[in-house]
This record gives sequence, structure tokens and C-alpha cells, in this order.
Amino acid sequence: MRLRGRGPGARTGPEEALMTDTARDGAQHCLVTGATGYIGGRLVPELLGAGHRVRCLARSPERLRDHRWAGRAEVVRGDVLDPGSVGEAMRGIDVAYYLVHALGTGRDFEQTDRRAARIFAEQARRAGVRRIVYLGGLTPKGVPRSELSAHLRSRAEVGDVFLEGEVPATVLRAAVIIGSGSASFEMLRYLTERLPVMVTPSWVRTRIQPIGVRDVLRYLAGSAGMPEEVNRAFDIGGPEVITYLTMMRRYAEVAGLPRRLIVPVPVLTPRLSSHWVGLVTPVPHAIARPLTESLRHEVVCTEHDIAAYVPDTPDRPLAFDAALRLALQRVREAQVATRWSSASLPGAPSDPLPTDPDWAGGSLYTDERELAAECPRADLWRVIEGIGGENGWYSFPLAWAVRGWMDRFVGGVGLRRGRRDAQHLRVGDSLDFWRVEEIVPGRLLRLRAEMRLPGLAWLELRAEDDGPGRSRFRQRAVFHPRGLLGHAYWWSVSPFHSVVFGGMARNIAAKAEQDAAASGPRPPGAGGRVAAGAGGRAGR
Repeated sequence: MRLRGRGPGARTGPEEALMTDTARDGAQHCLVTGATGYIGGRLVPELLGAGHRVRCLARSPERLRDHRWAGRAEVVRGDVLDPGSVGEAMRGIDVAYYLVHALGTGRDFEQTDRRAARIFAEQARRAGVRRIVYLGGLTPKGVPRSELSAHLRSRAEVGDVFLEGEVPATVLRAAVIIGSGSASFEMLRYLTERLPVMVTPSWVRTRIQPIGVRDVLRYLAGSAGMPEEVNRAFDIGGPEVITYLTMMRRYAEVAGLPRRLIVPVPVLTPRLSSHWVGLVTPVPHAIARPLTESLRHEVVCTEHDIAAYVPDTPDRPLAFDAALRLALQRVREAQVATRWSSASLPGAPSDPLPTDPDWAGGSLYTDERELAAECPRADLWRVIEGIGGENGWYSFPLAWAVRGWMDRFVGGVGLRRGRRDAQHLRVGDSLDFWRVEEIVPGRLLRLRAEMRLPGLAWLELRAEDDGPGRSRFRQRAVFHPRGLLGHAYWWSVSPFHSVVFGGMARNIAAKAEQDAAASGPRPPGAGGRVAAGAGGRAGR
């Protein structure tokens, strides 16, 4: 069973990371799980900047290799459901951060969460770990646990496992976390920007205590230095208690948008409103639902005891508007280091990522295109690396849009995830309904489909030298069908490949030539030409 890095919190990358001002006796050796996720990917540079040594436990270490901090942290392969790999990763560790959850892995995700937490606590005890730090959700006071959403109930149960264990634990409980790229922020941003007039669920009037991602990271990093006798949960939140309605109106004001007309109605249940959120925002239903369900009840801090161990300052914690401004600034400057979609999404393929899709037995269908381009390879590569998001897919936009709508309709991610960075990609990045599986700068981009399909699919784009001032573009789409439905799917869409994939190849080459011509003298010669067309073949 695969556990995902925590996403619906918030995030900050090396640029956004704030060095903790909590005094420590000395550097700690920290283990971080969920480093491929939103919070974990931002906590690592925070800990490194505070002088700690960091080891990351990841199922797919290659997804961390392109992070700016990768050379400064140790990365080991393992799974929190495997006692052996967890125990090995715990060796020599002082503080272990647990930032994963099993949401979306199946109906028994609560049981999986419980089992993983018990393994983590037991292996920490055996290894002599000094402290466990866990980021959970703020639960409403006075509400029986049986009435909580499965998401919040599981978060609370994981915290209980750690607090009842033999290793002292710090359990931080946060409500809505505001930071560029977080699921909560993206939900707020898209709802407010896209709907000047909206009919909303009644939960928009529920009181919430949001917190900026910088403060979440500050409390997480500061927890490494807590005294040994501390074993408890802490509520963490910003300085304001407001409603989601107020949050949308304040967002519109900070973003310079006209005042929004918002009409709450009681008929939209959490299930219906999660579909509504999934329709309007990039956040898919599988993530939107636990977010909206957690807003049914008032989530407000009842204490602020964390300040005794991680002291506040006159400007910390950040006010809501200040957290919004920082998040918007990062988005506008395209300096979003991690996103809510950094973690693998529910329903996405979780099989090993092959270097060459020919690993698969049975049938393997391919569509291959090759094109000459009258431009240097560097110009061609810039277009390849910039594909997706606002730049689109360089062919038949309506067809891509329809495929995205179809994917959303069946519970997939659709096209609206966009990209983390407008110009650069790294392994593990989400790219609309694809995931970056491999990237060789200047030469190769391999994407793996995360759309709902009866099989596994890849799209491979290559830039090669082809003489002075010339380059060659190679494109390969690969599909490994699952059952009869998979074969039927391939043959049903193959008639459109010449338009979609052929157009993509021609337009990418043309765009590269256009950019090269605009930036300097262009070598003589005509545009590129398709050298090899589409086809299907039987694999091994």
C-alpha cells in the first residue's frame, strides 16, 4: 500500500522557507517522511537552514533528486508500512517527522494509517529516537470523534498512536494552511477568482483559524528542540478567527478583485460541495472532499501553548492578509517550490516507473513521430520543457480540453493542475494530468499519465543535435493496455492521433524555429518535416 506525502496543508520552498528563531542546544539528526509531498518538501530546507542533518525516507528517491537541497540531505528508499526499511532509516536519528497519510489508497485507509503509525512509533522506540513530530488536523472541540469526517478522525487517531507510545511526541494540529501551492490556498484562490457571483455551501459561515505555511514550518522545525518531558498535542493557528466567507472576500481585496457576491445555501452537502469545488478549481474531488468535510465544524484553537517552546515575535504568527500576500507573490513570481499535487494523487498509477516502457509484457502500443527543426537544440528544448500549463499542448486545444473534462468527470485530475514552474521541470512534478517521470536537461522529457485510463501511458519528448544550427525532435506515445477495455480504448482513439500527436510534433518544431528566429539569425532552410508516423505493435 502506498502512502502519500501530506498535501492539503500548505507549502514553502527554499525561497519561502523561514529560518526558525528557536534556540537549540545543538544540531539534531532528523528523519523526514513525506519529503515528496507539500509540507515535507518545504520542511527539509527549513531544517537544513537551521543547522540540522536531514535524512529523507521515500518510496521513490529519484523524485527528490532535482530539489535544490538534494545534495545536502541523505535520501534512502523505503516505505512506512515496511518495518525493516523504517527501522533502517531510524538508525542514528534524534527527531523523526511523520508527514504521510494513506488518504485515497482505499476504503480501509484509516486502518492503513493506524498500522503505519504503529510501525513508525515502534521502530522509533527500538532505534532510541528522542522525539516524533507529527502534523495533523485541528479537530472541533465538543464534537464526538464518531461524527468527524474519516479524514479528520484518522488524523486524530494517528496523533493518539504517537502520544501513547514510549517515544515523546509533538503533535501539531492545524486547520486551513495558507501558502502558495497548497490545496487550501488553491481552492480559495480559484473559487474567488473564477466566480464573481457564487452560490456556496452553508459551511462558508463556519469559523476557522487559518495559519500561514511559514508559521507551520516554524513550529515544525522548532519542535525538534523541545524538552524530553514534553509529550502532547498543540493547536497551531494564525492570530485571526474568521469564516470562509470572510476569507474569500479578503482574498478578493488583497488580489485587487471586485467585491464578490456570495450567497450561502443550506442544500449543498459536503459531498455535493466537493464536486462543486472539483468542477471550479484544480483540486480533484478526492482531495476536495476531505477539505470541505473538515469545514463542517468550527475549527478554532483552544490554546497557544506552543509559544512556550517556539516563541512568537511581534510579526509572527502572520496575519491572514500577510500570508495571502506572500502566497500571491510567490505565484506571480513563479517561485512555487512545492505544490499540493507534489504528492501522488488518489487513483493515480503507483507501479514502478520504468526507464523504458518496453519492460511491460503483453501488448504495447506506440505512436512515434520524428521531425527536423531549423534551430539549435537549446531552442527546441526550451519549448519541450515549457509544455503544458498556460502554454498548452501545441495541438488541437479542444481535444485536450475535452479529454481533461472527461477525466474530471470520472474523478481524475483533469488539465487544471497546471505546472509548478512556468519554465523548468523536475522529476516528480505534476504537469496537468501527467507526472514527470524522467528529465535529462536539454535532451529528454518523459511524462507518465495520471489520467484515468484502462492501462498505463507515457509521452516521451526528445531533442537531439542534427548538424550545425539544426536539431531533431523525437516524440513517442506509449500505451500498455489493461484487459480488453484497454485494447478497445487504444483503437478507439488511434484515428485521432495524426491530428493530436502529429499536430503536436509540427507545432513544437515550428514554435522552436519561431523563437530561434526571434532571438537571432536563423540558419537557411525550410521548416521541419515528419519523418516517421504513428503505429501500434505487439510487445513481448
